[in-house]
Amino acid sequence: MEQVLVSTNGVRLNVAQDGPAGGPLLILLHGFPEFWYGWRKQIPAFAQAGYRVWAPDQRGYNLSDKPRGSRAYTLDVAAADVAGLIDAAGRDRAYVVGHDWGGAVAWMMGTDYPERLHKLVVLNAPYGSALLKRLRHDPVQRRRSWYMFYFQLPWLPEITSRRNNWRLLTGMLERSGLPGTFSESEIAEYRRAWSLPGAYTGMLGWYRAMRHAGVRRRQPPAPGTRTAPVTVPTLLLWGAKDRFLGRELAEESIRKCSQGRLVYLEDATHWLHHERPDQVNALIHDFIREPGGQPAQQGRQPPEEPL
Repeated sequence: MEQVLVSTNGVRLNVAQDGPAGGPLLILLHGFPEFWYGWRKQIPAFAQAGYRVWAPDQRGYNLSDKPRGSRAYTLDVAAADVAGLIDAAGRDRAYVVGHDWGGAVAWMMGTDYPERLHKLVVLNAPYGSALLKRLRHDPVQRRRSWYMFYFQLPWLPEITSRRNNWRLLTGMLERSGLPGTFSESEIAEYRRAWSLPGAYTGMLGWYRAMRHAGVRRRQPPAPGTRTAPVTVPTLLLWGAKDRFLGRELAEESIRKCSQGRLVYLEDATHWLHHERPDQVNALIHDFIREPGGQPAQQGRQPPEEPL
């Protein structure tokens, strides 16, 4: 595996790359507060299966560019980043898999760039309008999503999160996952990435951009307000023990898909790809190699020269 800076949509994204150059392109999109490392249990498995795997640090994270201002972190912009990565790989289409905020970007790809997708896989991330509806009308979901509102505040989250060696974030990870989901060495990798200059403010830019999603001040925010159906074949995987997102969001989200399939992992949490990697990998692999959608081997071959 190697890490390469790839130019796309006016920024440079650090992309972990593995697998044969001519393999079907598979893009893995992480969420908060991870970076490409969050896919460490998926990248080698799919590379060995013959896929050309690209796992970017999304804008604001780790070694990728960190533009200033919350408008630089809207989902429209992030989806354009992914479309640019497909171009940079020399392909017409890709398989896109996203978790958490990466899943929100994946949904946006499904509505705005369906012609760039073979198939779509989303892990524990609701379709934007489904979450907006719940935030407006469901007090239980609002309590679960307290951090979405807190992280939009100016300067205060940066100060409080860094206290006690990032205890706020590490505590969120440890309490929301199954026991032993994140080892101390893995947590250390996240602390390193969070501590890079400008990184944490860039990460919070994704939450602060929610104010630009057409929602007025003092109303619950939305990470995306698309209402159009997703027409590409879509698999939604959902850890049923998610402390942040109720399972009703999964049911409402899959109804947005004309070719959708919902699979619950009853014994997994929000971090299902860490906790049940073999099961998650098998479900994704079985889905993307099924008939339907653009055949995996089609599309332009990537350039032979290094990017």
